[in-house]
Amino acid sequence: MDVLPLLCIVSVAFTGLTRGSGLLPDGPLNATVGETVMFNTSLPPTEKPFVTANWKFGAKNIITANIVNTTGPGYEGRITFFPSTASLELRNLALNDSGKYTINITPQGTEEISGITTLAVYARISDVIVTLSSTDLVEFNSSVRLSCSSSGSSPSFHWLNGSSEVTQSDRVQLTDGGANLTITNVTRYDEGQFSCQAFNPVSDDKSEPVNISISYGPENVNLTLDLPQEYYGEGSDVSLTCSAVSTPSAQFLWFLNGEKKSDTGTGSKLRLTDIQESQSGNYSCQAFNSKTLRHETSQPVAISVLTRVANIVVTLNTTDLLEFNSSVRLSCSSSGSFPSFLWLNGSSEVTQSDRVQLTDGGANLTIVSVTRYDQGPFRCHVFNPINNGTSDPVNISISYGPENVNLTLDLPQEYYGEGSNIRLMCSAVSTPSAQFMWFLNGDLLNDTGPELRLINIQMSQSGNYSCQAFNSKTLRHETSQPAVVSVLERISGASVTSSPNQPIEGNPVNITCNAAGSVFTREWMKDGSNLSQDFNKKTLSLQSLSKKDKGKYSCRISNPINSEVATYIMIVNYGPDNVQIKGPSEIHLKKPLTLNCSAESTPAATYTWTLNEMEIHNSPVFTKRTTELSDSGNYTCEARNDVTGRTSSVVHHLSVTGTKMVLTADFVDSLGYFPGKARCLGGCIAGIVCAICAVGGAVASGGYYFHTKQKRTKKSSNSKTVSRTGSGGQDNTAYAGGQELNYADIRFFQNNDGGRVQPELQNNSSEYAQVQVANSPPAASSPPTYDVHMQQMKRSAPQSGANDAQLYSQIRKT
Repeated sequence: MDVLPLLCIVSVAFTGLTRGSGLLPDGPLNATVGETVMFNTSLPPTEKPFVTANWKFGAKNIITANIVNTTGPGYEGRITFFPSTASLELRNLALNDSGKYTINITPQGTEEISGITTLAVYARISDVIVTLSSTDLVEFNSSVRLSCSSSGSSPSFHWLNGSSEVTQSDRVQLTDGGANLTITNVTRYDEGQFSCQAFNPVSDDKSEPVNISISYGPENVNLTLDLPQEYYGEGSDVSLTCSAVSTPSAQFLWFLNGEKKSDTGTGSKLRLTDIQESQSGNYSCQAFNSKTLRHETSQPVAISVLTRVANIVVTLNTTDLLEFNSSVRLSCSSSGSFPSFLWLNGSSEVTQSDRVQLTDGGANLTIVSVTRYDQGPFRCHVFNPINNGTSDPVNISISYGPENVNLTLDLPQEYYGEGSNIRLMCSAVSTPSAQFMWFLNGDLLNDTGPELRLINIQMSQSGNYSCQAFNSKTLRHETSQPAVVSVLERISGASVTSSPNQPIEGNPVNITCNAAGSVFTREWMKDGSNLSQDFNKKTLSLQSLSKKDKGKYSCRISNPINSEVATYIMIVNYGPDNVQIKGPSEIHLKKPLTLNCSAESTPAATYTWTLNEMEIHNSPVFTKRTTELSDSGNYTCEARNDVTGRTSSVVHHLSVTGTKMVLTADFVDSLGYFPGKARCLGGCIAGIVCAICAVGGAVASGGYYFHTKQKRTKKSSNSKTVSRTGSGGQDNTAYAGGQELNYADIRFFQNNDGGRVQPELQNNSSEYAQVQVANSPPAASSPPTYDVHMQQMKRSAPQSGANDAQLYSQIRKT
């Protein structure tokens, strides 16, 4: 950025700050009498006090702040000065606090700055009241003035009619700063709830609404009938209503055929009760406004009164009729003016035809050669322009039938099981109701009536059933079509069996479905799925059974009357297959051993373990807490299924690795007691070391040869136990356990006097003892403990000199 423009910006900003531009907010600040105003400067808070700060109201000093604050007269207790920003709070405001306020500030190290603003203090608006110049107004003839007054300073005014603002127009004038509202030539639309809203910059208030009522009308005079009809019957009640647009409400006068009715009053409703024919004519009403002194008359309404229809009666000339052989005449009579007749059969109108004749203006109805559809009920409907009426129904009894004789079974089935209950029903179209007789294979039964019940039916009751209907009036009869009833024996005792009883994989098996009763179908299912290819087979044959054939077999045996389901759970016996041994192929000496043998077999297989062709265990898991070298070899697991009679085996080779032996002087002492010596000294140790080296080399070579031979032949070999007894030593054969010696690691350590045992000849004569590696815990006979050894030394050994080296030995296995 260029330096020159930046300097210009800084200069202008500093100049504005010096002159006080923006130091105080733009005025005026509006406040309310009795309240508080805050003059906030735009300066950020400073920790360094200003050299001086001076607030003034016009020329009057408010406060001067430097080392000591000086408050001007009349401001004690009304102000609070904030020294960090030079802001001022002024409380308990009065109207004479309105005016210009200035501040002059001299910050430390800079020039004086100043600011100016204006405060306007207002009294709150209250007590707004509206008064009317007149309350008795007539539309188009009157004017009205509304005046608004209030307390408070500098009020402005706003007029409302309801929620709508009143604005100036040709008929509306606002004067005296809006305090007066004048409306000339008032109309009905000037009515309303007028209110005045007075306000100043700090408050506002609204007057209570004032209602302006304007008299107008009457106009739009309208006469209506509550239930308008072209004709009214004598004795009816008729109501007429007269309405008009009018304020105040209009008064009404009533006229019949142009003559004023004196007995009706001045109400808007005229009630004519129990009207008579003499009251027919043209009715009208006249509306009158007592304020406007205007009146207006409605259009006339015509009312016509007639005599009502009543006393309607239907009579018959005969009542005993036979279909196609008889005729009948129905006559209708009534009172009333100008009756008309309409005949109904049920809800259908009866019209004239070849068999139906209407005479005497429809008052008489004649039907020839009656049919069943002419039974009725017949009614006569009589009407005139004012009312109508209908006679009570009259039924014509016509005998016919029987026909459409129908035999039905209550629960129709193609077949019925013995012991069932059957209900047969016979129906016929007949009036009067038909009488019924029953037949089995054409032979008359003793049963009568429309229903035949067969209880605990047997096969001997199978056959063709029919019924015959007879009408005692028409003397006709008709027989139904036969209904076949077939009785069967129910299915029971369903079962599914297999042959052989224990199916074996790969062998054939037959599943047979049997039941007592009449078997129509057999439906085979396996695990809920249909075996459609084996539908209706009694025996389900599986030629070569496989594992996938296992599951739930269902056989549903059915006939038309019932069914039963028998189930069989197919368990496929197989195996043992896929024999496996899980476990290590190589394990370190003295470690625990676990071998798991598994096989796929149903039922579960039994297991036999052999090591190098010798049986050692009989369960799926072979475990040994501590392994020996003799545990190396071929482990065979044989699985056997006692149902299938099959066996299967697998061989697992295991190698047990050798040990590392650490020889120290303590180990030598632990080998046993040497007669004539307190301890084995340096020469003795050297001899032992040499012997152990020779033996270790030989054993290592032999172990390697033996291990190689094992891998080549895959057969186990018997281990040999080496037993040597040194002078004063013990026989360790019992705890050696016949174990193999694989590898030994000989190390040399210092003796008690600090000398180091070396593998070389010593001046002292050396004695030799047998060294044997024992890889299992001691048996019944074990080497002596250190305490026992010390007791033996005390009993039989001579005391050695002080310079004799005391050596200690220890064996550590890794």
